[in-house]
Amino acid sequence: MRRFIDIGANLTDSMYQGFYNGTSKHPPDLPNVLERAWNAGLKKIIITAGRLQETEEALKLAKTNDALFTTVGVHPTRCGDFDASGDPDAHLRALHSLIDENRGRVVAVGECGLDYDRLQFCDQDTQRRYFERQLSLSESSRLPLFLHCRASAADLVDVLRNQHGRCFGGVVHSFDGTKEEAESIMDLGYYIGINGCSLKTAANLAVAAALPADRLLLETDAPWCEIRPTHAGSRHVRPPAATPCKKERWQADRPVKARNEPANITQVLDVLAAVREEDPDTLAEQIFVNTTKLFFPDHVSDH
Repeated sequence: MRRFIDIGANLTDSMYQGFYNGTSKHPPDLPNVLERAWNAGLKKIIITAGRLQETEEALKLAKTNDALFTTVGVHPTRCGDFDASGDPDAHLRALHSLIDENRGRVVAVGECGLDYDRLQFCDQDTQRRYFERQLSLSESSRLPLFLHCRASAADLVDVLRNQHGRCFGGVVHSFDGTKEEAESIMDLGYYIGINGCSLKTAANLAVAAALPADRLLLETDAPWCEIRPTHAGSRHVRPPAATPCKKERWQADRPVKARNEPANITQVLDVLAAVREEDPDTLAEQIFVNTTKLFFPDHVSDH
């Protein structure tokens, strides 16, 4: 059976508690979501956290299952949290403490980076300042970075290049940039994370097809970034094992329509293997090894 590691899933999102836009539609069903994930070949899932409180919730969840792990960091659109806390230094120290006190469950620093598409949430200067400061988390822990990059590749690469000695590799997740941007990222030793948002357009597919297999990682970014019927890569997706149901007609043994979940990582592989004209079993195993090397280096010899 193919082996997968989902490098980014927002499992603390309220959708997995049955809430959509603040309204309850069905019972909490994260155990059902995880059961489908394990049945699909997921061996590990890294829970994505984007602010201090989310990290605390993610850690609590990760400690319930040996196959769950988490990141620690502040998302670029939430970097205003540092100033809003009244003591940015203390806020950063709290992140350091979460890493130090939870080694083994925390496997990356992030989600951090730059997002110039949504400056209404946090201005560019604040994002860059606290992105640079969060690199101290990687420097002290020797953990890789889980990076967010939207319309900001040049500045992201500039920061990573200038601070290269402080970092221990990482991945730019949910990549949707150009081949040239990907090459500038990979030239610094970083990986490229592919999910449904990476495969929307014909241009996206061309980039994904051109990337070296040994620099690829897979993710879902669930409950977001599902592969929709309107996406260029959707024609390569095999029908799901269970037909999704509407959230108002929830059934425990069926996924919820338009709510992504880790089991759908198989769909990302479907598209990626098709556009690259590669054997999906071989590609899946290569990516599994890539992911293990980056986030679970102590387990490389097990494979």
